[in-house]
Amino acid sequence: MNNNIQQFELSIMDPEERAMVEYIWNLIPDEDRKDLSPNDILRVLDLMDDYLEEKGLLVEDGDEVEYLEGEIDEAEQLDYIIQAVRNDEHKLSAVQIQLILDGELQYGIKEGYYTEED
Repeated sequence: MNNNIQQFELSIMDPEERAMVEYIWNLIPDEDRKDLSPNDILRVLDLMDDYLEEKGLLVEDGDEVEYLEGEIDEAEQLDYIIQAVRNDEHKLSAVQIQLILDGELQYGIKEGYYTEED
């Protein structure tokens, strides 16, 4: 995907989504950012939603999105995302994907979407 398309996709994000991507980007160590772009983070976040939708934990109705309560098998979710990015033009490593997932979790805890379990 060329850089102009990546910049366009990032420019049309809503402010909350942009804040999440920036937060996650800043958590990823420099050495793991190699060949990674903020657009890749957005792609993984979209795949997370695809997984949740497939599991019946996300319902979309037009512009409205509702996340439902339920258990998520994190290993299964990671495998789902790894398989999906294998079909992409740009490849992400399993480590990069896991860092993005970890960053999303940290952002969710910070914003109160998730609670930390003891």
